[in-house]
Amino acid sequence: MHAFPVVTRFLNRSLTLALLLPLLLWMSMANAATTTLLVMGDSLSAAYGIERQAGWVNLLSQRLGDEVKVVNASISGETTSGGVTRLPELLGQHAPDIVLIELGGNDGLRGLSPKQMRRNLSTMIEASQEADAEVLLVGIEIPPNYGQAYTQAFKTVYRDLAEQYEVPLVPFLLDGIALKDDLMQDDGIHPTAEAQPRMLENVWPELKALLPKQVAATAE
Repeated sequence: MHAFPVVTRFLNRSLTLALLLPLLLWMSMANAATTTLLVMGDSLSAAYGIERQAGWVNLLSQRLGDEVKVVNASISGETTSGGVTRLPELLGQHAPDIVLIELGGNDGLRGLSPKQMRRNLSTMIEASQEADAEVLLVGIEIPPNYGQAYTQAFKTVYRDLAEQYEVPLVPFLLDGIALKDDLMQDDGIHPTAEAQPRMLENVWPELKALLPKQVAATAE
């Protein structure tokens, strides 16, 4: 006589679980992108002169999949001064876990002060860290147009900042690319689509150390 209530309760619980499981799965998928990466760069990260989907930042987004939200806030022609101006709003809007800073190339091409560039990058690093974001600094090297002293001072900025703030550094985004004509566009400044995978590989070793271990392992 008491079997029917027991069976009924069992069926009700089974039905409840059957209804809950798809919902839990959906919620899990919706929250999959638990890590946000903000890329603050110039034309080298904005895929200048090529299809945007071929750019190294987009290739990175494809590699990371849904587990990481990649926000590419790179703008062609951007200087460190422009980056300082735009960063606070972007930090508030996206609350990134990682901020990748790839700026300075346009400062160098315009012969702007390395000291000012250093101050601007310092401000960006400090603002990112105050927002509880990890920072990856990506360096660039410039042609010796303004003399060896300027070129060396420019290059040293990245290394000194990485040491001062204890942040990882990619010394030269275009390592293995800049001196190869077949990997550079006709302007001699911007890499071709064929160079983008190499740029990603230049960044990846330092970036993966900042990602959740499971995400980094899956993206290898």
